[in-house]
Amino acid sequence: MSAHPTTVTPETTAGTTVPVPTVPGVEGGRALNPNVPDGPPQSAWERRRLAYRLVNPANRRKLKVIVVGTGLAGSGAAAALGELGYQVEAFTYHDAPRRAHSVAAQGGINAARGRKVDNDSIDRFVVDTVKGGDFRGREADAYRLGEESVRVIDHMNAIGAPFAREYGGMLATRSFGGVQVSRTYYTRGQTGQQLQVAGAQALLRQVDAGTVTLRTRHEMLDLIVTDGQVQGVVMRNLLTGQITAHTAHAVVLATGGYGNVFYFSTLAKNSNASAAWRAVQRGALMASPSFIQFHPTALPVSSRWQSKTILMSESLRNDGRIWVPAKAGDERTPDQIPEDERDYYLERRYPTFGNLTPRDVASRNATEQIEAGHGVGPLRNSVYLDFRDAIARVGKQAIAERYGNLFEMYTHATGEDPYTTPMRIAPGAHFTMGGLWSDYDQMTSLPGLFVGGEAGWGYHGANRLGANSLLSAAVDGWFTLPYSVPSYLAGRLGSTPLEADAPAVQEALARTRARVDRLLGVGGTRSATSFHRELGDILYAGCGVHRTAASLTTAIDKIRALRAAFWTDLRVPGTGRRLNQELERAGRVADYLELAELMCLDALDREESCGAHFRGEHQIDGEAARDDERWSFVSAWEVPGDGRFVRHHEPLTFDAVPLQTRSYR
Repeated sequence: MSAHPTTVTPETTAGTTVPVPTVPGVEGGRALNPNVPDGPPQSAWERRRLAYRLVNPANRRKLKVIVVGTGLAGSGAAAALGELGYQVEAFTYHDAPRRAHSVAAQGGINAARGRKVDNDSIDRFVVDTVKGGDFRGREADAYRLGEESVRVIDHMNAIGAPFAREYGGMLATRSFGGVQVSRTYYTRGQTGQQLQVAGAQALLRQVDAGTVTLRTRHEMLDLIVTDGQVQGVVMRNLLTGQITAHTAHAVVLATGGYGNVFYFSTLAKNSNASAAWRAVQRGALMASPSFIQFHPTALPVSSRWQSKTILMSESLRNDGRIWVPAKAGDERTPDQIPEDERDYYLERRYPTFGNLTPRDVASRNATEQIEAGHGVGPLRNSVYLDFRDAIARVGKQAIAERYGNLFEMYTHATGEDPYTTPMRIAPGAHFTMGGLWSDYDQMTSLPGLFVGGEAGWGYHGANRLGANSLLSAAVDGWFTLPYSVPSYLAGRLGSTPLEADAPAVQEALARTRARVDRLLGVGGTRSATSFHRELGDILYAGCGVHRTAASLTTAIDKIRALRAAFWTDLRVPGTGRRLNQELERAGRVADYLELAELMCLDALDREESCGAHFRGEHQIDGEAARDDERWSFVSAWEVPGDGRFVRHHEPLTFDAVPLQTRSYR
């Protein structure tokens, strides 16, 4: 292990041997070209921008782009492309673009602006990001993320995001997990909300200017693919049930992650995987689907019948101390447990990073404490996050200024006052590092289909560092796709979008209508939600914070049986010709049941531990044990739909941040 957590010492170089799949039904595929410019990763983005093809401003209005999703990535891409002069059609299933799930990110957004004298830099940002992802992300992408992070903060500040400021007027920062510098910009505990409002306002400015057509309450149900290119989407109007086709020269999917597959997750209930999964069904590749982040500061499940878990920002770990009773089964209230009978287990095990260890490390340790009988609360399924010492040190007012809205939200959810009683937190399914595979230009394996934000995969490897989520979405939307999409469009100049009567359009419409009719026609007895709950139980037990070959094999068998039951016993009341939320849920759960099997197959196939993918068979002293000789690649899955799964791979190389054992002790 390295002598200092931020010191990178080479240990191995990635091997060239890719293991032959041994999981039944899984086949080996081909090596993928990431399309990263040759040369040092530090300058790859500068060289790629110079190589992109340009479109004359007079020609831009002749080219059309569809953007699905209006979160931080989607609103940024649509607004930027619209302002550049392209025709843009933006879709969201919300009633307004500002309601996209980016609002839920609370704690902050990272940037390597280096305004504090704490030795931060772009290189240090990349080290933290690559190492935080346990060397399972693309190094060149991490450099782009760090380089553009400086522009993101200045841009969002310019368009109205009210970042917190120091006394002298400089933008304020704080720390997040997995780093030892202060690079996280924030707006109290409302950072995602404020960035999303700013992005939505920029989008609506282009709607007013006439460059963007915004369609709300529309859900994507299929892609239109012909001549080897994605040329449109099929949408369902959620109010009327009308199914329509929309064609364009290129499509951008910025539809978020798939954490809701676990049912109990920190995501909004409408967040889903259907747009991305439909792309997979049309031939796109899904990268690292088993890389799921469990947020260490979610609220514990307090009732079997609640609909979701609630996220408490990781920023709370700056001042809160995490602990459990040292004695298993201790039923005393926290105020009755003296200091010497408390186990601050993160501070004990990881003295260098303490409570600011990365999310996968913090979640894994919390799970171990709970399973060992040290859990607290009525269901013994949580640990304490205590602000007693911070309040004594800086005062209640200072803590209220930093986290007041979060404390208020906690009180509303639990009825407890975190100023006087420790919060109770537990790991909850949260962010998906996996997503649609894309090359360095954010284009998927389907030409003409681009991806942005959490729907993609590239930056975060096997574990996302806190506050890199808003950053990656903003970088994709504002500073990557507005370069790479036009370069693709330059080759489409002179072509026109497909007509409504084109065979590919009619085929996609017929396929979508047939699927809706199938969901409505099962005629069983169970709701889609009941199947979703059962699927969540299967995944938490089999493909959760800890996974083993046995748990994953059992989960796969149960998922297949549950999927068979779904298509024989599903009940969807009503029709498809009007507002029907049960039909919406049924379609999304049907996709979850297919995606869940792939998640478990990916986890079973990858015989190593890395980041949030913790296989019980592969650990050293309770820490994840990577196998760089055999698994230093990204698994990108093709799902032909005939029962086979084909694992393609993108080899990973690390030139600027050599492979090392990941340590936060």
